[in-house]
Amino acid sequence: MKCRKSLVALIVGAVAVGGLLSTPPPRVHAAPAPEVEYVYDVVVRRHYAFPGNDALSYGHGICDKVGRGEGYGQVMGDVKSDVTPNDEFAANYLVSYAVNLLCPELIWQLRNSAAGYQPPGGAAAPGTYY
Repeated sequence: MKCRKSLVALIVGAVAVGGLLSTPPPRVHAAPAPEVEYVYDVVVRRHYAFPGNDALSYGHGICDKVGRGEGYGQVMGDVKSDVTPNDEFAANYLVSYAVNLLCPELIWQLRNSAAGYQPPGGAAAPGTYY
């Protein structure tokens, strides 16, 4: 009888351990570092060409300009003269993406400086967004 109780306990224990071992671990969702995401998106996915071929330094430069209080129009003008593609849509994407990922504490400063911004020459947004 004692042997039978031990056998039952052993079977119950084995089933419990086996059930735990067969349960898959929870999935892990990790986000890349902001610098990695920024460089990948603007160099690999969007194919921007930067001065000195240094996307990350250029993005931090955008953050520095916004942090110093330069207006959105000035930052956009600088980006359009430095980087290709240099249309209004591409420059806006680059400026907002750099601030969003590399210096998110400056988002409201950028938004406030963009209030009332009108593209020079009445440039319109493209009809198709990617």
